[in-house]
Amino acid sequence: MSLTLRPDVSAVPTDDGMVLLDERTGRYFQLNGTGAAIAQELLDGTGPEETAIRVAKRYSVESDRVAADINALMRALREAGLAAL
Repeated sequence: MSLTLRPDVSAVPTDDGMVLLDERTGRYFQLNGTGAAIAQELLDGTGPEETAIRVAKRYSVESDRVAADINALMRALREAGLAAL
């Protein structure tokens, strides 16, 4: 499962991460560098498992830890109403 943002959510990369704008509410959400890397992989259509492997390799961390972070990020984006279900 990849990540799809709602049509009224804009994602903009920044120098240190990514900002998501919910155009319905005007609220901004900021992702740090790692969160942005995860989100971009998922938005590009990469599945969670492959994303965990790629991000773990890039940041020299355990893929199990990245997998947990991916699940938490996807859950948070859904709960905030930013991700399409």
